[in-house]
Amino acid sequence: MKGATEKATCGGGCFWHVETAFRGVPGVVSACVGYMGGTLENPTYEDVCTGLMGYAEVVYVEYDPASVSYEELLDLFWQIHDPATLNRQGLDVGTQYRSAIFFHNAEQETAAKEFKEKVQRRFGRRVVTEITPASEFYRAEEYHQQFDRKNGPVCS
Repeated sequence: MKGATEKATCGGGCFWHVETAFRGVPGVVSACVGYMGGTLENPTYEDVCTGLMGYAEVVYVEYDPASVSYEELLDLFWQIHDPATLNRQGLDVGTQYRSAIFFHNAEQETAAKEFKEKVQRRFGRRVVTEITPASEFYRAEEYHQQFDRKNGPVCS
């Protein structure tokens, strides 16, 4: 019988790249891209790209904690993007590309903050990753889902 799953949500620039990385992790049951942290109900990609609604491009992950820990997911998250660049990853610029962790419970909040401190000590630059409570997740349009698999890698 399948065990209970948990959720994790983070943004680290282009959500296509982040989704691809998380999909490759044993224990990740599903990953989809979308938007979190903003003010407009049911935003579109075009709404998010304005940078005016407060959304971040994120990946919403469902995982089996018996196979992969939240801390292992955090470790991957900090390896696949630059957490010291404010509102930018590579050529993608704007608040929607910010480094962000949206926690779903108190344990995730504690783990994310502790992990951020460890990253800060070894990184040598100020880590700007925001850590905030998860809010409503809006799934991105279907053409964004598994984009790299459908079209080949396009994000840096």
